[in-house]
Amino acid sequence: MTNALPRRTLLRSLAGAGLGVGALTLGLTACDPTGIEDPEGAVPPQPGGTPGPRRFGAEWDKHLRTVMSWPASESVWGDQLADVRRDVAGLAQAIAAREPVVLMARPEQKDAAQKACGSAVEVVPIAVDDLWARDTLPVFVEEGGKVKGVDFNFNGWGGKQQRGNDSKVARTVLAKYGVERIETRLVAEGGSFETDGQGTLMVTESSVVNDNRNPGMSRDQVEAELRKVLGVTKVIWLAGVKGKDITDAHVDCLTRFVAPGVVLLDQAFPGTPPDVWSRSADQARSVLKDATDATGRKLQVVELQQPDPDRITGRGDAFVSSYMNFYIGTKGVYLPKFGDARADERAQQIMKQYFPGREIVPVKIDAIAAGGGGIHCATHDIPALG
Repeated sequence: MTNALPRRTLLRSLAGAGLGVGALTLGLTACDPTGIEDPEGAVPPQPGGTPGPRRFGAEWDKHLRTVMSWPASESVWGDQLADVRRDVAGLAQAIAAREPVVLMARPEQKDAAQKACGSAVEVVPIAVDDLWARDTLPVFVEEGGKVKGVDFNFNGWGGKQQRGNDSKVARTVLAKYGVERIETRLVAEGGSFETDGQGTLMVTESSVVNDNRNPGMSRDQVEAELRKVLGVTKVIWLAGVKGKDITDAHVDCLTRFVAPGVVLLDQAFPGTPPDVWSRSADQARSVLKDATDATGRKLQVVELQQPDPDRITGRGDAFVSSYMNFYIGTKGVYLPKFGDARADERAQQIMKQYFPGREIVPVKIDAIAAGGGGIHCATHDIPALG
């Protein structure tokens, strides 16, 4: 998320709660018979051409389900809480119409969350603090015919926020359902990483090579650990921006893969005064135009312009108006609907071009975006095997 620091600095002290857990059937070694084919060449190449034993899959691969979190309290969102919950429920319902959705909620809030989301969403009692499931859950990889979870030791985006429950979510979910936990010394969040499923990883240096997460570690040391735990063979580093938002500029509001060899890149609305974010996009463009992926293929860069700030329906200093924070589901692609009809339509048409077999689903998320996040931040995919 790449807007002003208020993204989650409006979040105040988080009240701790018990880690009650209910009956959640994730089925992480099951097969989801959706009938959608995996993209060609979905196993990352390794030196010598032998498929590697560990794979960080692309988001467009088949999902077993999507996991989300219910924002917990007024101490976090203040008078925005009702609107944010409305957005979360609407997003959960949209995804649940096309694939299974599990929503984690504090035990005492489970019934209210279920009522808000409806019967199509499975609400389970797991103590959480906030809605940012992308960052708090493990990063799932495939290895040896099983799904495993890399626990990146969530620390509140570099200690910027208390994290009583959210710091335990990854370990709690993995332990409860018998999913092997892959340990790492790295501290990072799921929004830090973007992959093509073929061994290529894009990451913002500002969010990982940072003393608030990984003190004393060089970029080379961080890269070596990422290669090991995620099974990637090529890391494309983008500079990002330190200290201007709580995430230190995650990659998932800057650039995203939409196909092997093809990336979308955020572009400011014409006439917008240059700032740290547009300069970050310029730097990313300069890197990506000469970059190759893990197969040696040169990347195609497609720029996707932000909406007109005078036409969007949402407001706020931390409002994220980037279309990059979309979510690729098994049968749908979910992207923000900002209210600039021309820009919204252009974004939808670009998505149709790259995902012709999926329904393009625009979702209004003004409250989530005003808090400095987006659809990708609020969702986390669990891959299906087979």
